[in-house]
Amino acid sequence: MRLRHVNPPQLPDWSALFSQVVIADGGGYRIVVVSGQVGVDANQSLAGDGGFQAQLGQAFVNLATALEAAGSRFKEVAKLTLFVVGYTHDHSDLIAAELRKHFGADPRPALSLIGVQSLARPEFLVEVEALAIGDQPGRPRNSLQAPWPTE
Repeated sequence: MRLRHVNPPQLPDWSALFSQVVIADGGGYRIVVVSGQVGVDANQSLAGDGGFQAQLGQAFVNLATALEAAGSRFKEVAKLTLFVVGYTHDHSDLIAAELRKHFGADPRPALSLIGVQSLARPEFLVEVEALAIGDQPGRPRNSLQAPWPTE
């Protein structure tokens, strides 16, 4: 299995700390791991008014950009993790609306929603990370073959 590290130019450059996207191709599958996306643009400026809804929307725009750079899409996302500063139940309607916007009707990916005290910077209110699994491009998958080594 080969790992590729991708830092799309449309996303903030955090490459001194981490890769935005790591792609693993092997066994006919592509696994895409997206680092936590926050509500800032490529210049690290907060989205809109800097409020929760604006940051949430931008975090999902950034997630879409990261997935696209890896040749993936929302329908391949198997697992999402959302970190919300000071989470209360009031956040859930905004989060549900954002999920519907990007994932449509059921089924939706697995989700962990975690309330936290703070994120990497004090102005960040939400962070979303993802794990996507899809077919490896250009390689037909043998449906009888396990995607992992059996020996």
